[in-house]
Amino acid sequence: MKHGKRPPEHHHSRVLIIGSGPAGYTAAIYASRAALDPLLVQGSQPGGQLTITTDVENWPGDSSVLGPVLMARMEEHARHVGAEIVSDMIEEVDLNAFPFSARGESGTRYTADTMIIATGASARWLGLDSETRYRGAGVSACATCDGFFFKDRRVAVVGGGNTAVEEALYLTNFAEKVFLIHRRDELRADRTNQARLHSNPKVEMVWNSEVTEVVGDGRVVSGVKVRERTSGAVSQLDVAGLFVAIGHDPATSLFRGQLHMDDEGYILVEPGTTRTSVPGVFAAGDVQDKHFRQAITSAGMGCMAALEAERYLAAQSPHAIATEEAPIESADGQVSALCD
Repeated sequence: MKHGKRPPEHHHSRVLIIGSGPAGYTAAIYASRAALDPLLVQGSQPGGQLTITTDVENWPGDSSVLGPVLMARMEEHARHVGAEIVSDMIEEVDLNAFPFSARGESGTRYTADTMIIATGASARWLGLDSETRYRGAGVSACATCDGFFFKDRRVAVVGGGNTAVEEALYLTNFAEKVFLIHRRDELRADRTNQARLHSNPKVEMVWNSEVTEVVGDGRVVSGVKVRERTSGAVSQLDVAGLFVAIGHDPATSLFRGQLHMDDEGYILVEPGTTRTSVPGVFAAGDVQDKHFRQAITSAGMGCMAALEAERYLAAQSPHAIATEEAPIESADGQVSALCD
């Protein structure tokens, strides 16, 4: 090895968990309790989307808890039961060779006998400064999470697909009135959803229009400005909430070409499991769930993934699992042990 050049640090684990939302932390807790000594890489946003959420009122056992507080408790729990948690961002993975490997932004190399992918998904936003300003104060991307806060109030939904229609219909359970704003003159949602929408007296369509500004008093939303795309005329809808339902992007680009995915980039798993198209690789939470996208369902899938990883490892021949004594070659040609 040349003087002054240090080989990248290397960690080997029986279970490598990528992602630190409810799915990742729950997987770490269950894998630790199964004595699998998991290593969890937190990613760029430790705690996931809940760290930018204010009040969470649908987490069992807590009538109300701040999102960042809930995630800090999950991290503390995972550490308490023995999970190793590192602050790094995975930039590259290789699922075509055994053991599976990943490289972090830090230069650290991670190898593992099994991998649990819990990198989550992020909502698409309109890209307005005012939208960002009122996020969590009237602007939301989840009706199931926040609809209850708008009981007997007027709200607006942006979008034209099945998600937008379903969000609008869900909100009619609470809101006095729901405006559905769509930039075209025809919805993309399926006919059944459209029929349900148009038959609901609480819903009013706002066609050929786009939101240009979220209006408020600096603390909470009081309305949205809408521009009609044909005439250019701008009007204001007096609403207490804006729900953006224009889609989500699963954080799966790292695994493209290595795992089976659907057209939207969600990882495909065997029905009723977290097993992906590569044996020993599991996917939990929003990376594979486009329907529910709830903290509680993600946590449940994290539990499933850890239990399935344990069963997978138990079924393997001892000779198929990399051990501490198995040497590897580091990036600069030096031989090192798999574990520190």
